[in-house]
Amino acid sequence: MRSTRRLVGIDAARGLALVGLMAIHLLPAWNEETGEASWSWRIFSGDSAALFALLAGVGLALTSGGRNPHTGRRMTADRLGLGVRALLIAVVGLWIGTLMPEDPPAYGILLYYGVFFLLAIPFLHLGPKALFISAAVFGIVSPMLMQNLLSQLPAWSSYNPTFADVLSEPGATASQLLLTGTYPALPYMAYLLVGLGLGRLNLRKTAVQIRVVVVGVGLTIFAHTTSYILLYALGGYQRLLDTSWMSRYELDQVLIFGPDSLPASTGWWLAIATPHTNTPLAIAASLGVSLTVLGVFLLIAPKIGKWLLPLSAMGAMTFTLYTVHLVALSVEAHYGLPYVWFVVHVVVAAVFAVVWQRALGQGPLEKLVSTSVKRTRRLVLGDLSERGSDSEKSNK
Repeated sequence: MRSTRRLVGIDAARGLALVGLMAIHLLPAWNEETGEASWSWRIFSGDSAALFALLAGVGLALTSGGRNPHTGRRMTADRLGLGVRALLIAVVGLWIGTLMPEDPPAYGILLYYGVFFLLAIPFLHLGPKALFISAAVFGIVSPMLMQNLLSQLPAWSSYNPTFADVLSEPGATASQLLLTGTYPALPYMAYLLVGLGLGRLNLRKTAVQIRVVVVGVGLTIFAHTTSYILLYALGGYQRLLDTSWMSRYELDQVLIFGPDSLPASTGWWLAIATPHTNTPLAIAASLGVSLTVLGVFLLIAPKIGKWLLPLSAMGAMTFTLYTVHLVALSVEAHYGLPYVWFVVHVVVAAVFAVVWQRALGQGPLEKLVSTSVKRTRRLVLGDLSERGSDSEKSNK
């Protein structure tokens, strides 16, 4: 009999990703005295969102059969259930968009998440090798599309799209969600599909966990080293200077914080590994960090799982906590004391998660989504048993 215990390491990694997003939303991106990037920006920028997407893929794999993907009517039920999950998450994301001011304190990821899940539906039945290859294709081709199609795609007008934006500017909203927004779905599919592939492996096996860490560290080093060589040894940095309006100082700042959008002046921009630029090397770097974090948590969780409770409890209900976090940000009360508010958000989230999990189990929004998905699956499965594999009961 397989274990039905949740993989605490996955929940803890997801909890850390939530803390990282809170840090990016609440804490300053640079030191006002020196102008240098802050510690929170250097540690969490880009990588927290990537880790979220990677773990979303792992969760999808575990709820659709784990190492033995469902087939037939079960896979059909999984696909429809995923469509319902995507729709509910997207609706919450659009609702949050209506609460946010025009110059928002945060760019929400939930609506993008809904698109991630919709795009994942055709890949749900695949095995690890096909998923990893598909992820590589998305990670290489999407940045090229993003750069070359930017001038041809309609401009979007809202950082956090609303229901009105979807109806009044469907083309602009679609291009934002797929290619030009903060968390564009096509590049981010690289993270989600790698996670889906990982979920098809035996993540309880120590050898697999070590391999995840080794690949993660190697991929991170490879991405940053390759970017450095291309820019500073093979002339890429000078080409960026020659083909842009930027001074050397301005270019250095862009290489730390990223441009508003990936310039199309030269293909050398694809050689940078700056967070949130979604170039192939930026994707590889963030993917490497995400794999390393996941692998480390999987390794240490069996030994120190109790000490990870605050993170793992938060990670088990990130939909609820992230939603509340964004709603709290929308009132814009945090600007004066960012570090105090960061501590408040993290501590309140951790305490709520631990208390709620011990008393009631699933988070409120997680329960809503889970119930809706289960009902959808029953419509498809009819009289087939819903007991399913043990992997369906882990890390939903």
